[in-house]
Amino acid sequence: MSVDRSEVPGDLRMARALGPVLVASAVLLLPFTVFSTFLVPIAETTGGGVAVVGGLRGLGGLAALVVGAALAPLLDRVPRLRAAAGGLVLLAVGSLIGAIAEFAAVVVFCLVIGAAMAVLGPALGAAAADRFDGPAAGRAATLVTATQSLTAMLAAPVVALPALLWGWRGDLVAIAVVAVVLAAVLARLPAAPAPAPERVGYLAAFRALAHVRPLLAAALLRTAAFMGYLSYLAAFYDERFDLAPGPFALVWTLSGTSFFLGNLLSGRYVGAGRVGARPVLLSALACALVAVVAIFHVHALVLALVLTAVLGASHATAAACLVTLLVDRAGTSRGAALGVHGAAMSVGTFAGAAAGGVGLGVAGFTGAAVAFGVLTAAAVVVALRLS
Repeated sequence: MSVDRSEVPGDLRMARALGPVLVASAVLLLPFTVFSTFLVPIAETTGGGVAVVGGLRGLGGLAALVVGAALAPLLDRVPRLRAAAGGLVLLAVGSLIGAIAEFAAVVVFCLVIGAAMAVLGPALGAAAADRFDGPAAGRAATLVTATQSLTAMLAAPVVALPALLWGWRGDLVAIAVVAVVLAAVLARLPAAPAPAPERVGYLAAFRALAHVRPLLAAALLRTAAFMGYLSYLAAFYDERFDLAPGPFALVWTLSGTSFFLGNLLSGRYVGAGRVGARPVLLSALACALVAVVAIFHVHALVLALVLTAVLGASHATAAACLVTLLVDRAGTSRGAALGVHGAAMSVGTFAGAAAGGVGLGVAGFTGAAVAFGVLTAAAVVVALRLS
């Protein structure tokens, strides 16, 4: 996995250099992909309603907030790949707990998976960025986030088709096995030389990130809008278009494909300095605002699919801009910055699922559209204040 840090490689060469890291980033989202894809049958099996069980995903965000905030300053002081290996083991444990298929087990599943993601995501992003210098560092970090969307892009063959053989519980067991194998692989890889951050105290490490707080706020709000929308997407397609989990996996694949392409392409051009990150960020958020309000009011399946793709691409572009700006402005403290970024996104996941649940309970999918629209509009306001 050695690379020439003085040059900016193409995406394929960068992907080869980051191989196991990118595979681990794809596995990162598998447990919650299963949870979202099979939300309706999981709610039936555990005895909870769709709104209640769907809202449990927010607990993962709460756990990730606590763990991510607590460990963020430490991510610049420990080997990134070892931290990622530990996150994968925790991911395996949470997946096995979720396979028990009891309501209490699903609660614990969401908490443990959220904690695992708080460690795994920032560690993988920082490990990828450490292998390159200059603009390529930001591109490497966005390539990690783009690869995560492959999980959704491949939801049909990776999640839905195997479930025809062993059900959603079998999916979770298989994820646990893969995560343990990947943990062993990452633990044996040689670490890239990471930038040496200034050795400051624990609280001072947070204060040093003051200049990236607007980026973190925008990331929180963007994540709340998108992850909240994704939490109830299966329920929306089930009620409005009567799509079972199997066919819905194709919708999930459409969303993941648009997110992957949007994240990959925007990360390439923004990271290379070909376009400004701020105007692209504003345009993407504005597009997402229109789409998220519209999608819950359409009754034509084709139009809903188009808006699903637009939302995936818009949020992917916004996410790539935010990560690129964050890696660039954080400098040698990118591990701590990405850790706090992960915690902010976890708050967003919790807030989005909770807001969507309240909106859904009060006014159905119109209420959910209002909740996600307000969150996206707030992200636009914060982005307007970025220098």
